[in-house]
Formats: sequence, structure tokens, C-alpha cells
Amino acid sequence: MLLLLWRRLRADPRAMLGLVTVIVLVLLAALAPLVARYDPTAIDLAGQLQRPSFAHWMGTDYQGRDVWARIVFGARISLTVGIVSQAIALTLGVTLGLVSGFYGRWVDETIMRLADITLAFPTLLLLIAMAAALQPSLTTVFVTIGVVGWAGMARIVRGQVLVTRQLEFVHAARALGATDRRIIGQHLLPNCIAPVIIAGTLGIAGAIMAEAALSFLGLGVQPPTPSWGSMIADARDLLQLRTAPWTSVFPGLAIGAAVLGFNLVGDALRDALDPRFLAARERAPAKAQLV
Repeated sequence: MLLLLWRRLRADPRAMLGLVTVIVLVLLAALAPLVARYDPTAIDLAGQLQRPSFAHWMGTDYQGRDVWARIVFGARISLTVGIVSQAIALTLGVTLGLVSGFYGRWVDETIMRLADITLAFPTLLLLIAMAAALQPSLTTVFVTIGVVGWAGMARIVRGQVLVTRQLEFVHAARALGATDRRIIGQHLLPNCIAPVIIAGTLGIAGAIMAEAALSFLGLGVQPPTPSWGSMIADARDLLQLRTAPWTSVFPGLAIGAAVLGFNLVGDALRDALDPRFLAARERAPAKAQLV
């Protein structure tokens, strides 16, 4: 199965571009102390707002800190937030979605109404409200993004469970005396893995954007810890945007690259794991040959 999935991904240029982008970001984050030539928090007022050069590949900011070093160390924050927050969202969403779809009735009504309430609020506004109510920190970012993101995942899993629980092998397992926990864990959950992986991959990109937005507003990672969103916030002064655009352009490009990479991987996984997309792709060359 994994070999077949890899073959499908390898044949998709978008998947390869996304995988390469994600792998490069992960390597940069993992090897940050080695690839960064300067301390990302070291202040050097004598060298502030220097243009990109051999000494400072992406220039320096208004406090003389090396932009390249801050971007590399900021990748650690963004990737950690994306992975941890999605792990929280997946844990809550998958668990509640399985319970809701399997038991139905008042359990389903209660969980889905909570999901409706969560989805009724604009995501960014809800994130801002929760982050403002708590003390701004990295843990707060994890919790807020993870808690806000559970509702969509729960709906995806619930829909998959509603279809799967009507299949014959589930009825057979129940007839053989299997417990609810066994049916959910061994029969329903494996059939939800594919959409969960796809949604989780796409969710990492959304979490990176959400973390950047919160840090830009001062509700995310606090200084002096480098974050792509806070780097853009530090460079939003109009005069600095004109005289030193590299202080905001490079962090923005980093955010764009990370989001694009995970979105490409998520789209490619959707195509590789969804039989409908595979069938459509196989019919397309056949139609072209007939024409």
C-alpha cells in the first residue's frame, strides 16, 4: 500500500515540489544552529538595517539581528506549532467524530451542535479571543489553534463513520459479539485514516498561517523568540518597508513557501488516496486518445 502510494506521489510533479519544500524546511529547522551564522536574538545596533550581503545573506533588521538566522529558527516555531496543534485537533476531532457517528441520537446531536457553534465564529476572530483571554505563549498558540480546529475534523470523521457503520463487515463484527470499542478501533477508525491524513496535512498549513497571524498581532510567540509573524510585525513601519523591504519580504516568502509546500502535499495525497480522482485521471488520457 505504501509503495503504491509512493508511486502515485512520485508521478505527480506537484507532490514532488511540495515534498521537496517541506523536507527543506524540516532540515533547516532541525539544523538551525549549524546553518545560521549568527545568534537570532543577538542585538547589534551598529549593524541595523544592513542590506543582504555575503556577511548577512538576508540583511539585518532594525535591531541589527540577522534575518536569515531568525527565519531559520522561526521555522522551528512554525513547524512545531503546525504539527502539535494539528495533533491536538486530530485527537479531539477524530475521537468526537467516531463517537458521534457511531452512537448517534443525543450524543450525535450534542457533539454536532458544539461543532456548529465552533464553526459559526470566524476562525481568526475566535483564535484572537481565546489567545487574548489567556497569557500569550507558545503553549497558548498550541491549545487555541488545536481546540478551534477540532470541529471540521469531527465532521469529516463523522461522515465517514455514518457510511462505514452500515457496511456488512461491521454488522458481522457486531453479530459475533464484538464490543463497541473493538468495532470503533479495528473497523471504523482504519477506514477514516485516509481523509484524516489529508485534512491533517492541509491543516498544518492553516496552523502555520494562524500562528503567523497571532504573532503579528502580538498574541502568539513572545519576543525575543523569533517568529515569522512577529518579524513581519516588526517591519511594518512604512519607512522601514521602503528603505529595508527585506525585513518583511523574506519572512513573508518563508510563510508562503511553508503553506504552499503543505498544501501541495495535501492535494497530492487527496488525489492519490481518493479513488474518484484516480478514476478521473485515468479517463482523461483515454478521452484524449479518442479525440
